[in-house]
Amino acid sequence: MVLYADRVAKIDTENAFKVGPYIKEVEDAGNKVIKCNLGEPDFALPRHIREEVKKQLDNDLTHYNDPQGIIPLREAIAKHISETRNIKITPDRVVVFPGAKPPIGLCQQTYCNIGDEVIYPSPGFPIYESFISYVGAKPVPLHLKEDKDFSFRGSDLEPLITPKTRLIYINFPSNPTGGVATEAQLSEIAEVIKKKASPDVRVYSDEVYEHILFDGSTHKSIASLLPDRTIIVSGVSKSYSWTGGRVGWAVFPTSGEAQVFKNLNINYFSCIPAYNQMGAKVAIESPESGPEIQRMVSAFQERRNLVVSGLNAITGITCKNPKGAFYVFPNIGGVCNSIGACDAFEKLSAEVKSHTSPSTLFQMFLLFKYHVASMDRKSFGKIGTSGMHFLRLSVATGLDDLREGVARIAKASRDNEGFAAFVKEGKRLY
Repeated sequence: MVLYADRVAKIDTENAFKVGPYIKEVEDAGNKVIKCNLGEPDFALPRHIREEVKKQLDNDLTHYNDPQGIIPLREAIAKHISETRNIKITPDRVVVFPGAKPPIGLCQQTYCNIGDEVIYPSPGFPIYESFISYVGAKPVPLHLKEDKDFSFRGSDLEPLITPKTRLIYINFPSNPTGGVATEAQLSEIAEVIKKKASPDVRVYSDEVYEHILFDGSTHKSIASLLPDRTIIVSGVSKSYSWTGGRVGWAVFPTSGEAQVFKNLNINYFSCIPAYNQMGAKVAIESPESGPEIQRMVSAFQERRNLVVSGLNAITGITCKNPKGAFYVFPNIGGVCNSIGACDAFEKLSAEVKSHTSPSTLFQMFLLFKYHVASMDRKSFGKIGTSGMHFLRLSVATGLDDLREGVARIAKASRDNEGFAAFVKEGKRLY
């Protein structure tokens, strides 16, 4: 008899958390790390939201509550979605979760049988791919191309849809690339889905970065075009800088589907703390929230401009200008070749190769020798990514640190001797 079930080996992880102990190791050695790894805004939770949570704690709103989410929050979400997506949403179709992450895997468990297919963007949020094999479904990555600004059109999606397709994940604005879809693109994508996919196929629209847009871009949702097929997912973590609040939500096409997910909440979580839910209600409804979001977005845009300009000045790196979220996703293929990462990767054992890549080697070199924390391409989808050399850098840190981080990356990109010595040590290659 073995200790673990076979399926446990099939679930992956989110490497942004895996890097944490490595950062601590570098810091414990007396080094300052420029932290560009985690997707967490570096702003405080706005005061008006914080005060509401405190008030509700004082009101003893600390007990069990509706597993679907308390009515005041579901009403606020339904009103917000109705007004911003121009569709009619009622509170009975809304389910509140402990963050916007749980619906990713719960939807795969709910809609997919063994052998069904799940289409998802790659690079994309890692949990999309992580869960698919765990539930016995088949992963079908939709590879986002740099020359298309990491977005896609209906013609890119169409050949991937088959009679086995059950879920299609869409994420705009995108993590990790900052890609944004135009209304014309979404219209084309919607037409392809209507033409090729069964009405029972669900479109999972991850809109957690809906408020973080640059250069005058506005958020468009495919739910406005496919209201009877789309699951709209968002939450408080990014828009309100409240990653620890763990309040997210999904709006389902039918109230019957919402009841299924309410029952899953009962089985997994019981309920979400009501005091935080009331804080989320205030976040959505208060006129004080808009200026707080805009202050944060303006800072992110300034930082994006600085980092993109700095990276594009480094030989061997090219970086697109993202239109949303708070990440940049530079192509480091030139550096991987010039510094010897591609050659070094080819000389590794098959076992080590299965865990790393040329961009991973440079990521680890950056962290342990130049003290800049970043994420590699494999952290955002592994299937079919051989030869794709990218990093993700979060700009959710101060301008001075970002300037220093770019300078360190530039210096590291020229340090062939140091990189060769790092690989030879063989200690932290993934």
